[in-house]
Amino acid sequence: MATTPPSPSWQRRLLWRLVHAATVVMVLFTVLSMSSTPPTTLGLHSGRLAPCPATPNCVSSLAAQADQKVAPFGLDRPVAEAKSVVKAALAALPRTRLVREDDNYLHFEFRSLIFRFVDDVEFHFDQAGRAIHIRSASRVGHSDFGVNRRRVETIRALLPAALQNRPD
Repeated sequence: MATTPPSPSWQRRLLWRLVHAATVVMVLFTVLSMSSTPPTTLGLHSGRLAPCPATPNCVSSLAAQADQKVAPFGLDRPVAEAKSVVKAALAALPRTRLVREDDNYLHFEFRSLIFRFVDDVEFHFDQAGRAIHIRSASRVGHSDFGVNRRRVETIRALLPAALQNRPD
């Protein structure tokens, strides 16, 4: 007695569902990245960077929580000179754009390669404290899988040794 082979239709249906699910996820990520607007907390508030939200997608040299804390950079030269050094270092990084520059403040936007998510990186040049405070935060999502912390450490490595860490 001859048996007929099983129909491959279930395989086609599975493949179609996987392709459909992947397409939906990509469209969702694209829409989220395009709809991200700059937060209202950017800039200096009473002479300080804004605190990180209670989500793990932000790091700051002013953070109270250990999991969001990064060391500030040192400030061993005039603010204008230090700002020039920081701007030159960040110009070497891909998908980076200077958005705002004030006397003692810089704001950059970083875009992710695939989904074009925007992260905000801010610098406060604190002459009195001899420190450059930094805040790096994702605009969308809950977790950043450590991207902001790695970015801060990448920036630190690009700076001259005297600016990498604040002397205590």
